Amino acid sequence: MRYGRFLQIGGVLLTHGLDDLVPKRFRPWYFKIARKGLFWWPNRHKGESQGKRLRLALQELGPVFVKFGQMLSTRRDLLPDEMVTELTRLQDKVPPFDSNEAKEIIRKALDLKDLNELFSEFEHVPLASASVAQVHSAKLKGDNKDVVVKVLRPNIKQTIEADVDLLISIAQLVQDWLPNGKRLRPVEVVKEYKRTILDELDLLREAANAIQVRRSFKNSDSLYVPYVYSEHCRINVIVMERIYGIPVSEIDTLRAQNTNLKVLAERGVEVFFTQVFRDSFFHADMHPGNIFVSFEHPENPKYIGIDYGIVGTLNKQDKRYLAENFIAFFNRNYRKVAELHIDSGWVPADTDIDDFEMAIRTVCEPIFQKPLAEISFGNVLLQLFTTAQRFNMTVQPQLVLLQKTLLYVEGLGRTLYPQLDLWKTAKPFLEKWMKDQIGPQALYNQLKENLPFWSEKLPEMPDLLYDTLRQIKQMPIQAEKQHLASLALHVNIQKARMLGKVAVTFSIAAAVLYVFEQHWLLSCGSALVALFAWYFSFKRLE
Repeated sequence: MRYGRFLQIGGVLLTHGLDDLVPKRFRPWYFKIARKGLFWWPNRHKGESQGKRLRLALQELGPVFVKFGQMLSTRRDLLPDEMVTELTRLQDKVPPFDSNEAKEIIRKALDLKDLNELFSEFEHVPLASASVAQVHSAKLKGDNKDVVVKVLRPNIKQTIEADVDLLISIAQLVQDWLPNGKRLRPVEVVKEYKRTILDELDLLREAANAIQVRRSFKNSDSLYVPYVYSEHCRINVIVMERIYGIPVSEIDTLRAQNTNLKVLAERGVEVFFTQVFRDSFFHADMHPGNIFVSFEHPENPKYIGIDYGIVGTLNKQDKRYLAENFIAFFNRNYRKVAELHIDSGWVPADTDIDDFEMAIRTVCEPIFQKPLAEISFGNVLLQLFTTAQRFNMTVQPQLVLLQKTLLYVEGLGRTLYPQLDLWKTAKPFLEKWMKDQIGPQALYNQLKENLPFWSEKLPEMPDLLYDTLRQIKQMPIQAEKQHLASLALHVNIQKARMLGKVAVTFSIAAAVLYVFEQHWLLSCGSALVALFAWYFSFKRLE
């Protein structure tokens, strides 16, 4: 099954002519011979652009590959504009499945005889179609509120599991055969991705995630989250408020209504760092298809976020470590960065810290105090990867979602306002967060958080203190008793051993006397003595 799928992937890439994406300098003579030998997979899209061929290939291969294309669509610094423009169509322009089938899935999931029982209107043509689900607009019966109904594609779980299992097999080969395969931990990374993407197929989980983020950003000027009608949500269907906004990728439309793009770009950074460090719960699928901008107040723009199927979380240790690293980077304290990496165990303890510090400085120093338009993050990432190879840095699978989200945020910032200084925007936020974590305010917050617990336990404190003091007072007496008991036990063990030796001796004597046919009284007497010795030996050990 996996080999068949692997061949299918190769066939799709070749029939879309994607072999010509390989630079000519990496096409030796045997590469050309091999390509001509696969004549049954000719390029059937010769008249199309490279971007369109790549989009069509990813689209044909399914949701796992579509999501990869969605991530690439935010990287204008890595890909040509024409290719990025095509890949943005993967965000919500994937061909829909049959609407009648969608209606039937919704009807069964909500246990309705007919959709008219719940909806006064239901649009047959999908409003949007993505890699794992499609969305239909509707009106709720009764209050006539505008809603959208999201429904999973049929049999999507089996398709995703098959593709991810194939990726795990490829990752296993990488881990076993590449020199740095074990350090990169590709199998763990793919398994983490599998868990994440399968979570996205549970729309009840998505509904809960959206409700939590909406609560966290209640009355926020930066982000609005649509209301979720949880009573109408199921594992494969979700009903939520319909929002009206401008897709964040439509820059011309945003400019036409005089949107303050600088504020908008800065608020994107603010929302990301707030979710990560304040809430420890962040939207991890922030491609432009999931982000809109409100029509209201263009001078003070607000984001509208949808599709919370993929979220990430961080524990306190990860947050503290990341914040300290960011601040050290912002302050160009590369020594501190090197020390943090070693202390965390991400690089071996015997690493030459001076050499490591210099390597980090070489990679990071050129990027500071420059707007995004002048920074090649693709080049920076490549240099950091080389540094990781050199110092045996271990990949952390739990941070893969965070890294992906940071790429989305950086790509969004580049699109909206190329002059945005990502570091300058984020540094005050992180410094304030760190101050809140270790300063007087942090101590106050911790005391305030634990106050209900201590209020409940406070009445018990006098009794606990009295019992503790009484136990301390009795400790010498108890210690003496334990010492005497230990001595008595030692004596009993010694006596038991002696009686055991007597028992063994007389047991052997009884056996010898019996074998050599001595008088039966001697044999029986020896056996009787052995029996009594065994009895008293075991008695001593009780």
